[in-house]
Amino acid sequence: MSRYDNRRIFRNEEEIFENTFRARGVPLIRHYETPEMGYPSPGQMLTMHASTHVWKQGDRFFKLAYKYYGDSELWWIIAWFNKKPTEGHLRIGEVISIPLDLEDALLAYSRGA
Repeated sequence: MSRYDNRRIFRNEEEIFENTFRARGVPLIRHYETPEMGYPSPGQMLTMHASTHVWKQGDRFFKLAYKYYGDSELWWIIAWFNKKPTEGHLRIGEVISIPLDLEDALLAYSRGA
């Protein structure tokens, strides 16, 4: 799944960017609409199976995704689920949740996307 799937593309033709267009030798720049991501409700959170993990030095979302899902490219699910866009948003000792049922997590995500 690409992060650009199902996102509207629009053309940026604003005058303010004319110098940028000229410098790049292009007539316009295409932009992707910012997605609205769904998030599980408190009730859904209670029914979702998740494992907890205490963040420690050397942890990375991609490593946890590989450990739990067998696919490091699914790192974004753990980041999204915990509302932590990067590892830099976590502190040593912080407890995060890792959704174990990918279908439930992706269903919650897709409700807003």
